[in-house]
Amino acid sequence: MKQVNSIFCTLILALLLIGCAKNDVPTVANIHQNWEFKQQTDTTWNTASVPGNVYSDLLDHKKIPDPFFGSNELNVQWVPTKNWEYQTTFELDSKTIEKSNIELTFEGLDTYASIYLNDSLIGQTNNAFRIWKYDIKKLAKATNSLRIAFEKTSVHEEKETAKLDYLLNPGDRVFTRKAQFQYGWDWGPTVNTAGIWKPIKVTSWNNMKLDDVYFKQEELTDELALISVEYTISADEDVEQTTFEIKYEDTKHTVKAPVHKGTHTYTTNLKIKNPNRWWTHNLGTPHLYEFDVTLKQGNDLKGQEKVKIGLRTIELIREKDEKGESFYFKLNGIPVFMKGANYIPQHSMQDKVTDAHYEKLLNDVVSANMNMLRVWGGGIYENDIFYELCDEKGILIWQDFMFACAMYPGDEAFLENIEKEAIDQVKRLRNYASIALWCGNNENNEAWHRWGWQMDKTQAQKEEIWASYLAVFDRILPETVAKFDAEISYWESSPSYGRGDERFQFEGDAHDWGVWHDALPFERFEQKVPRFMSEFGFQSFPSYEAIRAFTGEDSISINHDSYITHQKHPRGFKLIREYMERDYPVPTAGDDYVYMSQLTQAKGMTMGMEAQRRAMPYCMGSLYWQLNDCWPVVSWSSIDFMGNWKALHYKAKKSFEDVLISSIVEDDTLRVFVVSDKLESVKGVIRYQFIDFVGNIQSDFKDSVTIKANTSEELFSMGIDQIKPDHLATVLKATLTSDNADFNTSSLHYLVKPKELYLPKEDISTKITKIEGGFSIEVSAKTLQKDMFFYTKSKGHFSDNFFDVLPNETVTITFMTEAGTIDDLAFKTLNGIQSKVSLER
Repeated sequence: MKQVNSIFCTLILALLLIGCAKNDVPTVANIHQNWEFKQQTDTTWNTASVPGNVYSDLLDHKKIPDPFFGSNELNVQWVPTKNWEYQTTFELDSKTIEKSNIELTFEGLDTYASIYLNDSLIGQTNNAFRIWKYDIKKLAKATNSLRIAFEKTSVHEEKETAKLDYLLNPGDRVFTRKAQFQYGWDWGPTVNTAGIWKPIKVTSWNNMKLDDVYFKQEELTDELALISVEYTISADEDVEQTTFEIKYEDTKHTVKAPVHKGTHTYTTNLKIKNPNRWWTHNLGTPHLYEFDVTLKQGNDLKGQEKVKIGLRTIELIREKDEKGESFYFKLNGIPVFMKGANYIPQHSMQDKVTDAHYEKLLNDVVSANMNMLRVWGGGIYENDIFYELCDEKGILIWQDFMFACAMYPGDEAFLENIEKEAIDQVKRLRNYASIALWCGNNENNEAWHRWGWQMDKTQAQKEEIWASYLAVFDRILPETVAKFDAEISYWESSPSYGRGDERFQFEGDAHDWGVWHDALPFERFEQKVPRFMSEFGFQSFPSYEAIRAFTGEDSISINHDSYITHQKHPRGFKLIREYMERDYPVPTAGDDYVYMSQLTQAKGMTMGMEAQRRAMPYCMGSLYWQLNDCWPVVSWSSIDFMGNWKALHYKAKKSFEDVLISSIVEDDTLRVFVVSDKLESVKGVIRYQFIDFVGNIQSDFKDSVTIKANTSEELFSMGIDQIKPDHLATVLKATLTSDNADFNTSSLHYLVKPKELYLPKEDISTKITKIEGGFSIEVSAKTLQKDMFFYTKSKGHFSDNFFDVLPNETVTITFMTEAGTIDDLAFKTLNGIQSKVSLER
């Protein structure tokens, strides 16, 4: 009986303790309601959206024309020449006011802002990339007024410019820490925003707060993961004992320890047996552990976070060899060829980018078999959702710090500002498994040494500018990465060398703009393969939808007045035509010309991708310029602003397949390669068929092959003179089959340029069937049909496009759309346009 009574009393005591326990985690309230804005000299306030920016707010009130339409960009350049103010009132309840700590946090203010709370100046900001926090305990009350005055950037830029006796190229923007592309780029508009571009929140807590939790991977083997968990706590006073707890799967890790007054970082070690590794989506599962972290004082819950962590090792390997120096990434100890593109902000007005936009674009990345994106240094450090999705989808990120194509100042205040920016961003992003590299800048080193920026400088000025460069990119940034994210490599500048330095082909990463800027032929990509290509590109027109969006006309024109702003490169149209003339017929109709520009872009870029992949392991990366657009424009993108895939994205999907058959004619010899990113070898059969354009098989033979893991290998070669009878009307179809379906693939290779092909006239049958979520489209033809392009005004996505239809074969694709019918579905082929151009001539 005594034992029963004891158990009963224990249960009662436990229940009483549970009843006394309370949830005392910090409360967080977003301050996003009831905002107004005005030009500083105006007297009338207008409603505003927060997060947002002044351009979006002016657009909402129809006070400016849409800068994306026509040439309206030119008519809104007055906006950044004015000062702007934002204000709101917000309520705090008595529980919040009674707490011992109340903090006001601004996650992003663009850029020079004075902040007034209840008419008291609490702070001034000078960096859109920093997180600004203010203790407002003494000022907070039940009803609060918050006003933010934004001063135009030119005031500060002119003041800093006047301090120097030389120009820091390219000009004023170098003094302002904000998205550099907003000053205008050769693919983007000048939309120099101001405003509250990220969330504002009030955080209140009592004596203790969990500030940060960092899962630092110390060791990773197949048997064990050793993780050092660094957690930062702010406390008003010494606390004799706290309980820090980590739960994951069926495991609980508990630390009972005192906490000291002030802000301090504590460490505990976590062991995970037989860990599941995080892989890129093409090599395995991007496994994420979900950790539930709590901080308690007695029974009171003081802090709680959920953190998803991927366990992986990622290394940048640079080793001297007989040709120069390697540049490649090892993921979990395996050299991995990086396939992908350069990413820019998705909109010139960041508030317009939704979570759905991130989801769609990153799905498009995975669909195109990419495993890496480079977040370019002239844009923004992306929102958390971007990196969360990259973690989930298995996409690695080359992360530039936000410096691009410029020489930046080196005064003490600027350097201190940059250091705090770097700390904020590195600490924010370091838990993401997708982060593979921190890179100091985009093309700053290259610009200083090879763009003529030293020509008008004295020796003393040159030494001062270069010392400023070294202070930022050789000291502050690498030291910040080493201190706060030591697992990840730091790379000073991309590229190591540009095309003007012969070393670009033999060491480091390369930006090769010989194609495009120097008008060199696409074959340049096959002749000059670097160790890692981190930029190369070619322009094309966007989709018909995008063109209609900025011209406002239903017909497709390539000479509309709006191109004065929607083609930013001064030689862009000339270069598109020049390259088109080399390889394709040049049509006169606007819609045909747009189609042909996309084929031209896709041809050149896939030549580069496949040359780089064939050269592995000498070359171990192919990141093209650029993935996406920030507005509707003629540009280098593979996905336009409206989210439509250009021909390049469809064809990149094929060129980036994990197992690729790639052919090339060199020195009158046809060479066939197989490239495999797979981590296992497989035996299979490859079949070679030389087919004429009416379906006759001129030659057909097979060969047993072993596809080696993670390599490129030449499988077959023959003299071009052995191919009979007509190179102008023959295609090589190479097909690989094996017991492992993941290795099965095929490719088509033509022996002459597209414009030289003897393409039969269109003779095409189509069948459209309604399916769940869209339509199925069957295509067949008695003769070869080249680069078949389907289009419609209905919004949706074609599973494939710009594809070839072999004689007497049927191709089935889908068009996924919310539209119930598609009455305007149409297509183009190179056959049809070539015939039309011949008639025009």
